[in-house]
Amino acid sequence: MSLWKQAVSIDVLHAIHVDTAVARLGIEFLEVGDDFIRARVPVNTHTRQPYGLLHGGVSVVLAETLGSCGAAFTLPEGYRAVGLDINANHLRGATSGWVTGIARPVHVGRTTQVWQIELTNDAGELTCVSRITMAVLAPKN
Repeated sequence: MSLWKQAVSIDVLHAIHVDTAVARLGIEFLEVGDDFIRARVPVNTHTRQPYGLLHGGVSVVLAETLGSCGAAFTLPEGYRAVGLDINANHLRGATSGWVTGIARPVHVGRTTQVWQIELTNDAGELTCVSRITMAVLAPKN
């Protein structure tokens, strides 16, 4: 059974991120499942820090993007989800290729949501684990 309350697809996700930080960093949405969203970011000159590793902030952008999109599409039309808190544990550096993230819900409540995001390198090794808490905002009348 699908978690989504609004129509969501890779095309929809790409369309809402035109001319945003997500597009500028080269983040690509890959898959939408019944209870997850998967996307990836390239490890290149635009996303590396001075030591040649994927910048930790870019990992957090990918994680927040996935968790935020997940939360937004579980809500009825007119509701919004905004980030309250995010954490990230950087476990392994990535110097090339792609880092792929998958977001799954931990808690989908009436006023808050919690999403777990796991990022892996091309070898399938865990590079970062992140958790985001989202506030659910009702439409303004």
